[in-house]
Amino acid sequence: MARYMMLLFVPEGRSREEAAAERPQWMAYTQELHDAGAYVSGEALQGNETATLLRVRDSETTLTDGPFAEAKEYLAGFYVVEAADLDAALAWAAKVPNASYGTVEVRPVLDVAAAATA
Repeated sequence: MARYMMLLFVPEGRSREEAAAERPQWMAYTQELHDAGAYVSGEALQGNETATLLRVRDSETTLTDGPFAEAKEYLAGFYVVEAADLDAALAWAAKVPNASYGTVEVRPVLDVAAAATA
């Protein structure tokens, strides 16, 4: 089994009411992942306005509040799942509640230990 990260992007401007109304769908989806043994981890993130960006250039640390760039969508959370292959991970991604109005980016998780010995 391989691990895949699903990055969950949602459009800017969604209201708290919309998010609250959708909560039961998210809970059911997460339970389905658990029941299937596919769930590894997952978290929701606070909004872009809470972000702090850190850069170190020439030994100088710079901190910036907020998102790096204006965007129509923002990273709202993630899941890490175990799946047999990319097709199976994409099948899980298609069931994510925000797939119908946002974007789900799916990437294989790099097995650092295996890559180091290769």
